[in-house]
Amino acid sequence: MSLTTITPPMGVVRSRAASHLNLLRLDHSVKQIFVIPGIVIAISLTGTALDKALLVRALAGLAAVVAVASSNYVLNELLDAPFDRLHPTKRMRPAACCSISIPLAYAQWLVTAAGGFLLALAVSKPLFFSVLSLWIMGCVYNIPPVRTKDIPYLDVISESINNPIRFCVGWYIVTSSILPPASLLIAYWMLGAYFMALKRFSEYREIGRDSAMKYRRSFEFYTEQSLLVSVLFYAATAMLFFGAFIMRYRMEMVFSFPFVALLMADYFKLSFVEDSPVQNPEKLYREPRIMALLAVCSIVLTVMLYVNLPWLRRMFPKSGVHHGQHTQVALSISSTPRIG
Repeated sequence: MSLTTITPPMGVVRSRAASHLNLLRLDHSVKQIFVIPGIVIAISLTGTALDKALLVRALAGLAAVVAVASSNYVLNELLDAPFDRLHPTKRMRPAACCSISIPLAYAQWLVTAAGGFLLALAVSKPLFFSVLSLWIMGCVYNIPPVRTKDIPYLDVISESINNPIRFCVGWYIVTSSILPPASLLIAYWMLGAYFMALKRFSEYREIGRDSAMKYRRSFEFYTEQSLLVSVLFYAATAMLFFGAFIMRYRMEMVFSFPFVALLMADYFKLSFVEDSPVQNPEKLYREPRIMALLAVCSIVLTVMLYVNLPWLRRMFPKSGVHHGQHTQVALSISSTPRIG
C-alpha cells in the first residue's frame, strides 16, 4: 500500500498567493506621497544638494515606509476580519473571505516590518525611529485592549498622526542634524485628521447608523453632526498652525492659502457624494478636479519655498525676536540661497 501526497490544485495555490499579496495593499502606497513634502521642505530649509546620495536615501526611505505601512495593513486586516464581514465592500478582503493562511499572514506582518526597519536603519537612526513609530502606532490602533480605532475621536487622532510621522520620514531622509518645525508637524497632523474625519462621515452616511455601529464601535458615539463639528475643528487647527509656520519661517507661502482652502472645500463637498472616493483615498486619482487642485497647491507651495519677496516681509515685520532667540532651523533658512 503506497502513500500519496495530496497537493492542492495550482489554481488554489495561485489564489492564496494573490490573497497574501493583496494583504499588503500595495495600491495604498500612494498615501506615502505625504513623505514628499518632508523631503522638499527639508531640502529648501537646509540647502541640501540634489545628488545621487540623496536619491539613494530617498528610494531606501520610501521603500522602508511602504514596507512598514504594508505590515500595518496586514495586521489591520487580520484583526478586523470579523468586522469587515459586516461592511458592504470590505467583506471581500482576503482575511474576511478566509482565503489566507493565518500563521503565514502573521509571519508576513513581522517580516515586512523587519525589512522596513533594516532599510530605514541603513539611512539613519532618526529615520529608523520614525518608521518604528509608524509601526507602533499601527499596533496601538489595531491591537486590543488599547485598539484606539474603537474609541471615538481618538480613532481619528491616532490614525492621522501617521501624517506627521510620514513628514518626519521625508525630513530625515534629507537631514538628521535639525528637527522639523513643530508648528508644521501639528498642521500636518490636523490636516490628516480633517481627511480622516471626512472619511468617517462619508462611511457613516453610506452604510447607515445601525450597520456602522456593527462595523466600527466608535460609530456608536458619532452622529453626522458631531463628525462635521470635528471636521471643522481639525480644519481650523490645521490652518492656524500652518499660518504660524509660514509667519515664522516662510512668509511667501501665504499665497498658497486660497489654493489649499479651495482643495479642502472641494474635498469636503466630495464627502457628500454617494459611494464617495473619500472613503478610499487611494482611489482619488480618479477625481480630475481634486487631482488638478492638488497639483496647483503642490506647485504654488514649492515655488513659494524658493521665491523671495522682501516687500512682503516688510509688510509683516517680526517684532520681539532677538538674534539669540533664533532656532537652528531659522538660521539655516537665512543662509539658504533663494530666488528673487
